[in-house]
Amino acid sequence: MAPPLLTALDSAGHVHLIVGSNPLASARCSKSIEVGAKPKVIAPANADVHYVLAKRIEDGEVEWIKKSFEDADLSMLGRGEVDNVVDAVFVTANGKNALCTHISSLCRRMRVPVNVVDAPNLCTFTLLSTHSDGPLQIGITTSGKGCKLASRIRREVASSLPPNFGTAVERLGTVRRRISQEDHRTYDTEEPATEVEDDDAPSQRPTFNRLVSETDHNAARTRRMRWLSQICEYWPLRRLASITDADIDTILQSYTTPSDLVPPPLNATNPDIRSRLKPMIILAGSGPGNPSLLTMATHRAIQTASVILADKLVPAPVLDLIPRRTSVHIARKFPGNADAAQAELLSLGLEALQKGHTVLRLKQGDPYIYGRGAEEYSFFREKGYVPIVLPGITSALSAPLFAAIPPTHRSVADQVLICTGTGRKGAAPDPPNYISTQTVVFLMALHRLSSLVDGLTGAGPMAKSYEIESKPKPWPRETPCAVVERASCPDQRVIRSTLQHVCTAVEEEGSRPPGLLIVGWSCEVLTEMKGKGRWFLEEGFAGFEALDIGIDSAAALVKGLDIDAPSKNEHLTQCAKMSSLRAQ
Repeated sequence: MAPPLLTALDSAGHVHLIVGSNPLASARCSKSIEVGAKPKVIAPANADVHYVLAKRIEDGEVEWIKKSFEDADLSMLGRGEVDNVVDAVFVTANGKNALCTHISSLCRRMRVPVNVVDAPNLCTFTLLSTHSDGPLQIGITTSGKGCKLASRIRREVASSLPPNFGTAVERLGTVRRRISQEDHRTYDTEEPATEVEDDDAPSQRPTFNRLVSETDHNAARTRRMRWLSQICEYWPLRRLASITDADIDTILQSYTTPSDLVPPPLNATNPDIRSRLKPMIILAGSGPGNPSLLTMATHRAIQTASVILADKLVPAPVLDLIPRRTSVHIARKFPGNADAAQAELLSLGLEALQKGHTVLRLKQGDPYIYGRGAEEYSFFREKGYVPIVLPGITSALSAPLFAAIPPTHRSVADQVLICTGTGRKGAAPDPPNYISTQTVVFLMALHRLSSLVDGLTGAGPMAKSYEIESKPKPWPRETPCAVVERASCPDQRVIRSTLQHVCTAVEEEGSRPPGLLIVGWSCEVLTEMKGKGRWFLEEGFAGFEALDIGIDSAAALVKGLDIDAPSKNEHLTQCAKMSSLRAQ
């Protein structure tokens, strides 16, 4: 069965017809009033009316039409601007009777949305279990399969959000309108510079991280809107929730023109700076994203540093490990602003060192794998501060593992090549020659995927960058490949395809940065692609929960058995008994 279409409907001024006067009818009226609708209750004059509903009727919030339901009510009790047809009908009586079936059929013929309690087959819509916080609304539905479960899921999701997060949503919405209006005046365009937003989009558009040069005037008028989109995507929710109007003013001023750079001052008044007698700079890799993959040394650095300068792509679960008292700055990088943002980080780091702080430069992946770690090392060393460098698990090698792709495999792949998809200043790198036994991992490649694939297959200008006498060997278009996004994070996604179809796949499925491209026949070692179309998706990351249960259950999980959390203790007890018997 196809899933229902979930929508947010503006019901202000609508007429909702509620059939019945029981407690559920009272709840339906309360919900209608909450969204600005006008509830009308149809029930006989001698009906038992729920006490809360009776109070609302007495206060004039609900109109009670004292009679039994008639067919004409649907076309006579509504708003005049829609020819008196009601906007929605709620039947609160038991759904297993002839009247409910009749009302449902009549509403369907008149195309009036109808909801019948405990009768999903008679409904054209259902109400979600909702959490509301200002402009933020979260709705959960189990499609009529278990309303109590939907309520629990809603509570779990809502409790995971920072307190009063709706205020942050309202503030960011105000910023969006302000940017649109100011940039409209600045660039004298016919329309305000905005990017079309869709709350329902499962991923970012493929142009979200497209390459933008600092001299790209067409992109200049949307640079601040792009920045807002980037922080909404990458900043931890806790950080977004704490953003103030003063923060917004400072940051927006720093992006007035492409060359502007106004670094905000470090919090020098923080009494708990945990500074050393001798300042220290640490360059550390945070791994591919999952906090379980941090090294112990990097975790200790996160806990003890007094100032942390983090990459934009360091995910929220890692940033959540930072103590609240620590001063944190997240790189303000977006396409076209990379060099300016990098200079800002170096400036902030040097300023903090001069004040005696322990500074942690927290990077995604490994500092020396396309992380500009050596550049930063040289910069601070020249200023008199020799960095300590802590390695991180690079996504170039861990993402293939999480996508079930062995970069090397006997008789298939005997070498691995790690490449960048974007050279210095955005220049296109030379594509590697085709070697059938080689697996190539491209980092920072998705924003120029089309030109990269053209270069590999010999179909585009990238291929022409070779000298003619080198005669590069193009990659076959049927070569399997995979796009791995947010590796090791709960929303990990893998798009499996071939070089022929991968660009179309990303265009249609959207982007979920950060991501990388894996190319080579090793992509088919553990996952067969034949018969699965031009591409297919794999959603989610299983995580390391099995390791928390125990070795035996982890092995069972690998074999396809599922040991749920409630049976964890029972399973461990049984394992202990078995071990005891074996010992005897």
